[in-house]
Amino acid sequence: MLSGLSASALALLLVAGVALDLVLGEARRWHPLVGFGRLANALEARLNRSRWRLARGALAWVLAVLPLTLLAWWLTAYASLLVHALLLYLALGLRSLREHTMPIFAALRAGELAEARRLTGRIVSRDTADADPSDLAKAGAESLLENGNDAVFGTLFWFVVAGGPGALLFRLANTLDAMWGYRSERFNLFGRVAARIDDALNLVPARLTALSYVLLAPRGGHLRAWRCWRTQAPAWSSPNAGPVMASGAGALGIALGGAARYDGVVEQRPPLGLGRAAAPEDIERAWRLVLHSTLLWVAAVCVAALLIDGVGHA
Repeated sequence: MLSGLSASALALLLVAGVALDLVLGEARRWHPLVGFGRLANALEARLNRSRWRLARGALAWVLAVLPLTLLAWWLTAYASLLVHALLLYLALGLRSLREHTMPIFAALRAGELAEARRLTGRIVSRDTADADPSDLAKAGAESLLENGNDAVFGTLFWFVVAGGPGALLFRLANTLDAMWGYRSERFNLFGRVAARIDDALNLVPARLTALSYVLLAPRGGHLRAWRCWRTQAPAWSSPNAGPVMASGAGALGIALGGAARYDGVVEQRPPLGLGRAAAPEDIERAWRLVLHSTLLWVAAVCVAALLIDGVGHA
């Protein structure tokens, strides 16, 4: 642990940050990540020019992320330790995941297909105007499983490594990847540094997330989740989303991946998981898997803290 905190203090602050997220959810107004998104858009509009795009993208990443991370480090070093918990709360998206996906499940269960399409279109980039209930359930489950790592577990991992500033650094880097990490003409070079940094920061937490899905697979799906991870993940375009989504789909015993429509063009993606097609209730099952994995991580950190401090006082 590189945060300078004792193991017990770090564990208590982690519990506090997760509890704040579950109780309060994300800020409805003046959310810092919304402001950060505006800053990122302004930097991209000013710096993304036809020449030196790779270098300009690297400069934009530095200007967007490092000043805020250094400010967070200064606050945790010279203000209250509770700033660590506050930063973790602001960086976490556990309750937000539930609030964005469970209404899709509720709409599908109520037979409100148009509303389910509208809600799903808010959280995924694929076309949803003509999606059927199974397509929407697949999109919702995939979003939950992948963002379990991006919005929750990666943040927790970097909090353990570097406290509140680490959690903030990870979430800001992940946000820039989501905004700039496209292989389009506009972002292929400009967003490449953001994409590679996000890949590096996610390398360990993504595999811990996949392992968590394996361990908590319901109804004896542990071996299936492990096999899907090992055999299907290499075919996925993202080196970190592949293990997370393959193990999660295998744990749930459903078939994800496959065909999806983007900007009117059907893209055939590699298969994820094994079993039946996704159904509306799989959105709720995916949420429970993410929640239970979060509780596992929190418990593991607390137990590790007790052991570390116990050895230190022996």
